[in-house]
Amino acid sequence: MNSPVNKLLKQLIHLEKSNSTAVYIQAAQQIINAIQRGYLTEGDWLPGTRTFSQLFKINRNTVVAIYDELASQGWVEIIPNKGTCILVPEEKTVAIKATSQRIDQVHDYAKTTGFPFQSSFNLASTLEQNQKKYSINDGQPDLRLHPTHQFSKWYSASMKRKSLISKWNQTALSSHSAFEIQLCNYLNATRGFHIKSHNLMSTRSIEMSLYIVSQVLLKPNDIVLVGDLSNYAANMIFQQSGATIKTIPIDNDGIDVEYIRKHFIKNTVRCIYVCAHRHYPTTRALSAERRLQLMQLAKEYQFAIIEDDFDYDFQFDGSAMLPMASSDAHGVIIYLGKLGQSLFPSFQTGFVIAPENLISEAKNYLRILDRQGDLIQEQMLSELIYEGEIHRLIKKNIIIYKQRRDFLCECLFKYFKQHVFWDKPSGGLALWLRFEPKISLVKLAQQAQNMDLFLPKTILYQDKNTCCIRFGFGDLNEEEIEIIVKKLRAAYNLVLNG
Repeated sequence: MNSPVNKLLKQLIHLEKSNSTAVYIQAAQQIINAIQRGYLTEGDWLPGTRTFSQLFKINRNTVVAIYDELASQGWVEIIPNKGTCILVPEEKTVAIKATSQRIDQVHDYAKTTGFPFQSSFNLASTLEQNQKKYSINDGQPDLRLHPTHQFSKWYSASMKRKSLISKWNQTALSSHSAFEIQLCNYLNATRGFHIKSHNLMSTRSIEMSLYIVSQVLLKPNDIVLVGDLSNYAANMIFQQSGATIKTIPIDNDGIDVEYIRKHFIKNTVRCIYVCAHRHYPTTRALSAERRLQLMQLAKEYQFAIIEDDFDYDFQFDGSAMLPMASSDAHGVIIYLGKLGQSLFPSFQTGFVIAPENLISEAKNYLRILDRQGDLIQEQMLSELIYEGEIHRLIKKNIIIYKQRRDFLCECLFKYFKQHVFWDKPSGGLALWLRFEPKISLVKLAQQAQNMDLFLPKTILYQDKNTCCIRFGFGDLNEEEIEIIVKKLRAAYNLVLNG
């Protein structure tokens, strides 16, 4: 018990049973760290399992697990009837930061580079730290509705498919994957398309889709038209591509197409960004008449329409309007969408629909960013589409989200009465709330913070004509909605009367 090695181990090893890392892993990491630093040398003998368990007051089976872990990595040799001897494999040279390590800490890594580089203002993160119990976002789905148990079985089954290994080992580019074929069939059935696999590119997310499209489409100083209030994430991508953003007025029918005709001439606009169903952030729909006008103008002026259909899956009242891209005979529309928004984010996928020549070029960029893709995800989504599970999950969740939308409207009417105004959208996971009389939304967010409610700056929209917030309700149940609306009204009163 009093050997030099035992005393050294007592100094070096600190186990925290409350730590999420298993005790045997903590101990093994710290012993490896001691070997790497030269505290324990080759040929030293570790104490017996009974002695080690007494030293650290842990179960003897845990000590056996520690030594087995060290042996499996080649750090020790367990010799029957003799003990556990330390080895120093030549390839094990990278220092390991041991869990709960307290002495002789690794030096901090350099905080800044020893060389200059240009940081991008356009890509500055909009994320804010939030430790409040309640928060409002811009309209995200509720991850608690994800069918975890079912997906664990589906994911496991997909991993066991014999065809998966051959897909991973594939060196030649195949014509089209089974997933692309299934996705085309699904989009043709649900969105009125008449596309084939060569018109489609699948990506990790709708943001990745837009980034690749902007790389293909835009050159520095190209003019991109967006709504007067627009999607900040899309604007960041356009600006990073060097484009010049021009804003177009929005009214109750959506983008003002006549404004474009009056203020721009042919071949000066590169593209316009619009939302297929509900404009972000105002939730106003682009009317059928405006859609026809915009498509005609795009053909006449020779610019592209980027049609972002980010919330197609959340249509509550009536049928979803078919995308403009479904009736595009002139190849002027690039359609962006998502599949699996009712699922956990790692199972969602983005896609681009466009003429074959643009998709071919976009895939060249995709192969640089994400050559392999997620084959297990694609395998599973293919089967969920084929078996109708995707459609079933969407229908099931739409009922829940519609109830939440209606309940939020009831709470707003009950607690705010004539101080907040909104138009109930036919779908989507957010309401566009207008405050009357106008207040400082920054002060509103500050007062809400004091009430354990977080309002991120990205949902606040204020200028001399606007005092609105985009209130996302998708990830809130009815109890949470009512609590948040009460807190929001209390914060509003403090600002209004302050």
